[in-house]
Amino acid sequence: MKERSIPTRIEPWLTVQNGELAAEFYKAAFDAVETYRLEIPDGLIVRLAVKGAEFWVSGGSENSSNAQPVGGGSVRMILAVDDPDTLFAKALKAGASEIFPIAESHGWRLGRIVDPFGLHWEIGYQLTE
Repeated sequence: MKERSIPTRIEPWLTVQNGELAAEFYKAAFDAVETYRLEIPDGLIVRLAVKGAEFWVSGGSENSSNAQPVGGGSVRMILAVDDPDTLFAKALKAGASEIFPIAESHGWRLGRIVDPFGLHWEIGYQLTE
């Protein structure tokens, strides 16, 4: 059997109350493209990609095997894009709320939103590497 060379990557999995609604929001807000869909008895699982950056979304309740608390911590997504101003505005138009506007600070140009499902996203790029 030939060994496969699979690049190492991290693909976040977001579990929200309504996975279908969340997937549609991310498509509208971030121009996400659905690359995989699995219908399951208690909802669905989808993989979305924003210019190749992939993440998973599923629906679930607190009693669902898909929903696991973060253990006292929190999660914040950073969406690195070359035009944060346009994507930030698009996310707001799609239903996100602004936490802080796009600005330059600490070597980054970014702003933060909270999506309709309570998840925080920083949208921007690093000014210097």
